[in-house]
Amino acid sequence: MVKHIVSYTFRQGVEKAPAVEKIRGSLEPLVGQIPGLLKLEVRPCFQGGMDYCLYSEFESAQALGAYAEHPLHLAAKEQFFHLLDSRVAADYEV
Repeated sequence: MVKHIVSYTFRQGVEKAPAVEKIRGSLEPLVGQIPGLLKLEVRPCFQGGMDYCLYSEFESAQALGAYAEHPLHLAAKEQFFHLLDSRVAADYEV
């Protein structure tokens, strides 16, 4: 299993709470629709200088790679990618 954790900041002027809800609504429903995606959560951050965090679990590193290029994921990203400023990601196997 691979765990994928990403923290993001929004562009200046983006309202955090509605943006996080928009992203959550775009990404969390992908569980069960994209092979190998086992779990996905989007939550606001309350410390550390980031605005929100994405936590996800995949069957394998190959499943994570396929998710990154999956048409449903790419379509979801189009809904909110313009709101983002920066990201920090970490992946690890368990």
